[in-house]
Amino acid sequence: MTRHPHADPAARRIIFWRHGRTEWNRSGRFQGQEDIDLDETGREQAARAAEVLAARQPSLIVASDLRRAADTAAALSGLSALEVTYDVRLRETNGGQWQGLSFAEIDEKFAEDNAAWRAGDPEVRAGGAESRLDVGRRMLAAVTEAVERVAPSETLVVVSHGGAIRAALAALMGLPPKRWGALAGLSNCHWSEVHEVVGRDDALFGWQLTEHNVGLGSLPVEPLEG
Repeated sequence: MTRHPHADPAARRIIFWRHGRTEWNRSGRFQGQEDIDLDETGREQAARAAEVLAARQPSLIVASDLRRAADTAAALSGLSALEVTYDVRLRETNGGQWQGLSFAEIDEKFAEDNAAWRAGDPEVRAGGAESRLDVGRRMLAAVTEAVERVAPSETLVVVSHGGAIRAALAALMGLPPKRWGALAGLSNCHWSEVHEVVGRDDALFGWQLTEHNVGLGSLPVEPLEG
């Protein structure tokens, strides 16, 4: 008898958590890999969301080393007594010439590439640097390594960035690159969760998206690549 894929009660879980707000998020600037601090609102968001995520009893926290993600992760670390592991592969998209520019300036100076980027073309390089495919590959490698350190029924929390998380989710679930844009972005300090799904002979079948862009309150989706 063929065994259909199913959610296993002992499945591992991954929570992808976007960092809290920064001043550049608020003002609509492409942050990319610029190392920008959380603003006061972002710190409050991180503290409140950390209380909810601590109740999920994570067993491992990995984070981008950029300050806005590291400081968000620290809020959860303080409540869960877990040390944070940092991985440069969890950084946001390298936006090259776009970093620091407002989205209006990018549209004015790089209209053609920006139009393709906003349309979801996975091969366009942001500011001449990274494409979404590039980001998806490094994020997938980092997350795959991290989840191997998590036992059955345990939860990994990945603290990263809007564009990087969307690329990671798409790559992890095996979406065709041209369909990556079907995933909406995450608001600041919101999270998405995937569960391991097993198939025939208890082999890993893949990952199922069970929550997306969940958080406290109805915060707007700030510009991604931040």
